Amino acid sequence: MSPHTLAFVESPVQLLNVLEWAHARGHTTDRAPDPGGTAPGARPESGITLVVLSPTDPMSRGQLRRMAQLARDEGHEVRWEEARGGAGAPLRTIGGLAGPLRRVERVVMGDPFSRYVQLLLTITKARDLVVVDDGTATMEFVGQLARGERLVRWHRKGGRRGPRDLVLGPVSAVARRRLTPRGERRVEVFSSMPIDETPRGVTVTANRFAWTRDRFGPPSVTTSADLVGTSLVETGVVDADRYVDAVRALARTHGATRYFAHRRESAEKLHRLAVETGLQIVRPELPLELIARRGPIGRTILSFPSTVVHTLPLALAGTEVRVTVCDIDPSWLTAHASPRAQGFLSGVTGTARDVHRLARTAQAG
Repeated sequence: MSPHTLAFVESPVQLLNVLEWAHARGHTTDRAPDPGGTAPGARPESGITLVVLSPTDPMSRGQLRRMAQLARDEGHEVRWEEARGGAGAPLRTIGGLAGPLRRVERVVMGDPFSRYVQLLLTITKARDLVVVDDGTATMEFVGQLARGERLVRWHRKGGRRGPRDLVLGPVSAVARRRLTPRGERRVEVFSSMPIDETPRGVTVTANRFAWTRDRFGPPSVTTSADLVGTSLVETGVVDADRYVDAVRALARTHGATRYFAHRRESAEKLHRLAVETGLQIVRPELPLELIARRGPIGRTILSFPSTVVHTLPLALAGTEVRVTVCDIDPSWLTAHASPRAQGFLSGVTGTARDVHRLARTAQAG
């Protein structure tokens, strides 16, 4: 029997947000839906298969394994695909998914910028397409769709298109057309991010992290501060030396004791942070929203512009934890940073709700 819904995820956060979407829609099998979280007119449905297009980095894989077990505990089927396990892996993965994709009624995806997902979209005839949050990239995706632009990640925008981009350009164009509502095809964006430009015909549903609050916590709260790491150095946006200086100043000023590493931060950078700042480096086993909700967590959470300045206030609603966001100074940007980087990061900070903002002068310490 073919599943009613196929959900494609490539990161732990995407899988978490599929669980949030399923909870909001009433897709549960062994627990009663949260009365406050079910969307109006939604009915409990079954037949969700989560397809994990596994990445290669160990930290992401470990978090995904643990998130996959949580999904199974909720009654969902999980299909693990070694989608990047060698030269022949993409063909095997796509070939194995082609049949279900042609028959499925709904496709849920965590990353519409993913070349893998875009290829899969060229196969499916599903009438219902759902995009769940992949962090701040969701804001950019919705804006590009509304403006009819090609789909490209914000930190790459403005750069030269490489040979791979040119080869896969037609695939991306087809994916963008598929993600544009037309006729009986419906498109939904399920997001905790602020969305100002809503494409015509696209339904936007708020992700309030009801599943996370229902399943975990409330957390115990410590008197210290915790600092949330970012992969802006690894993506070439922020200079490594400036980043370390900023983390050191924040830790000293606010009495932070722990640094929650982003799953894509390099081991070399994290070692340097531990040596030069004295912070305890924590590599979370689950997305930070779940770690924070389970606790213990600091009374103050310090973060640079990232998804968590939008999601943590929702996950921690009703607690005494304060989320504080620290702007990225333009002088921290590398020469290779996208021309849009500063504006995008400022927008991430400026649109965050229920957070405290630090002036850049306070960060310098």
